[in-house]
Amino acid sequence: MGRAATWDAWRPDPSDTRQHVAMLVDTSECIGCKGCEVACKQWNQNEVRISQDPGTYQSHPALDAQTWTVIRFFETDEENGMSKWLMQKHSCMHCTEAGCVTACPTDALQYGDYGVVTLNREACIGCGYCEPACPFDAIHVDRTAWGQRAQKAGKCTFCLDRIANGMQPACVATCPTDCIKYGNREALIAWGRERVAQLQAMGYKNANLYGADEMRGLHHLYVLLEPPEAYGLPVAPQLSPILHLWKYGLQPVGKAVLGLGLFGLVVNWFAARRVFKNGLSPHEAAESMHD
Repeated sequence: MGRAATWDAWRPDPSDTRQHVAMLVDTSECIGCKGCEVACKQWNQNEVRISQDPGTYQSHPALDAQTWTVIRFFETDEENGMSKWLMQKHSCMHCTEAGCVTACPTDALQYGDYGVVTLNREACIGCGYCEPACPFDAIHVDRTAWGQRAQKAGKCTFCLDRIANGMQPACVATCPTDCIKYGNREALIAWGRERVAQLQAMGYKNANLYGADEMRGLHHLYVLLEPPEAYGLPVAPQLSPILHLWKYGLQPVGKAVLGLGLFGLVVNWFAARRVFKNGLSPHEAAESMHD
């Protein structure tokens, strides 16, 4: 099925912001051209940084606050002694149960329209709690830049500005082999399962669909030729219980204590103001307050 046919079959309605969309990367069709990397940088006007990572085909060793898409290369040995390259488009997975959203103390990271995880840079304080909370190492704080992006987190936006206007994400639109597919999440999952069955029938016995259930559902899905660990993807990722304790236990208690503390300061300020206004001594002020 060609690009136009699949796009028509999966095209989401941009006016329905409650529907969940997704990207699906068929790694069997990826040629590692890195066109998606360039399109991501160009559309989002992110800084181009020269990578110092010799000895690999990757343009960058990993994602960072200014690099939201990276094609990762993995060399594997086959049973016949030959080497095989596996390639994986790596970016934010937009998890249904996202560690970064759970960890963020300022709610700069939230679940937004179309099921994607959004980042409000103005609310970001650069604490970095989101970084270890992400099992995919897909969000990073920019500790080197100056200006508006300094000490701010950065990650894939799912080209929310494009999809809200009925367009495809930039990486999808530029892919020359149509290995990156965009559309309704459930429709893409159904297509992915059919593709896995087709690949297994062709002899790729380890072919599998990744992301349908992980983290209660990813919005960045993969058709893989080998097990997830061969692509550097975690097997059965899940949130740490500590994150749940932080988000729903310690954080609300901390905010309540802070609120009570601020309330006490305000009461104390008004009391002190009354003392100085009336010219009372501390002893007299204490007695007047009891009266």
